[in-house]
Amino acid sequence: MRTRLIKTDGLVQQVLEAGHEDPNAPLVLLIHGFPELGLSWRAQVEALSQGGYHVLAPDMRGYGGTDKPRGVEAYSILHLVGDMVDLVRALEKPSCIVVGHDWGGPVAWHCALLRPDLFTAVAGLSVPFQPRRPKGPPTQAMAAISERAGLGDLYINRFQAPDAHLALEADPVTTLRKLFWAFDGATPAAKRSTGFMPRGVSLLDSVDDAATLPPWMSEAHFAEYVEAFAAGGFDGPLNWYRALDLNWSLTAFAQNQRILQPALFIVGEDDPVRHYAGAAEAGLKDWVPNLTRSVVVPGAGHWIQQERADTVNDLLLEFLAQIAKAR
Repeated sequence: MRTRLIKTDGLVQQVLEAGHEDPNAPLVLLIHGFPELGLSWRAQVEALSQGGYHVLAPDMRGYGGTDKPRGVEAYSILHLVGDMVDLVRALEKPSCIVVGHDWGGPVAWHCALLRPDLFTAVAGLSVPFQPRRPKGPPTQAMAAISERAGLGDLYINRFQAPDAHLALEADPVTTLRKLFWAFDGATPAAKRSTGFMPRGVSLLDSVDDAATLPPWMSEAHFAEYVEAFAAGGFDGPLNWYRALDLNWSLTAFAQNQRILQPALFIVGEDDPVRHYAGAAEAGLKDWVPNLTRSVVVPGAGHWIQQERADTVNDLLLEFLAQIAKAR
């Protein structure tokens, strides 16, 4: 396993890589979400490379050791998919299997949606594919749902504020400790975040001050996240959220398009994302007709590939073996 920099079109990307010794090994791309890094996939990079795959887990645009362009417009879904296309091209691979967690899920799904010639199979963790809806920008729809249900504000809408990153940057240690704890399966249900918060209460204030590190996260592992976000900040990562309405405006050409590649979906039973993406999870087969399995992992929360590393590794290796057998 090694960390290196790869220069792609207008971007230098830091990647965690293994299995590169075999030029014929199939490529698997692992895409992280918020607030994560390529190292969030360390267990999968090790397991999949030992299974005979060339595995790449980049720090995504705006994160960690990868470049951090300024401005919301630099974080559209087309840029994020383009970065992954560039990595595959830089490695001179003819095709790739793409896996995404959290925000990496939508990127992985859109890699499959927009470049089916290159991304031949897809796995989504935590976040199901959510098709473009013709009714209007998504942040307006989410705000309306929250208002009707009396749930307060969804954190995604709070992140739209141009200065929302400042509160997260004020104390990266507390921010990261609270976020990891609030969405973890081991956190008591009454303390776990739903993703919504009362009006006038900040995201961090909505999480118990007694939050501790999840049981799967060591102090040394946590320190890697703190170092990266203390150096790189949260503005780039939040720009992914701020670009949601821009993404909607850019993807009208893909309206009603389905993902036809073999696919896998994995979600923790207690993942808070299910509070606001449950309908998309239930209807996933309608939009991804070749979904091979949809697995709900008992007792797991949001950080599924780290909370249940062995389970996720086994499911991914099984999925990859099925793909290889079908060829």
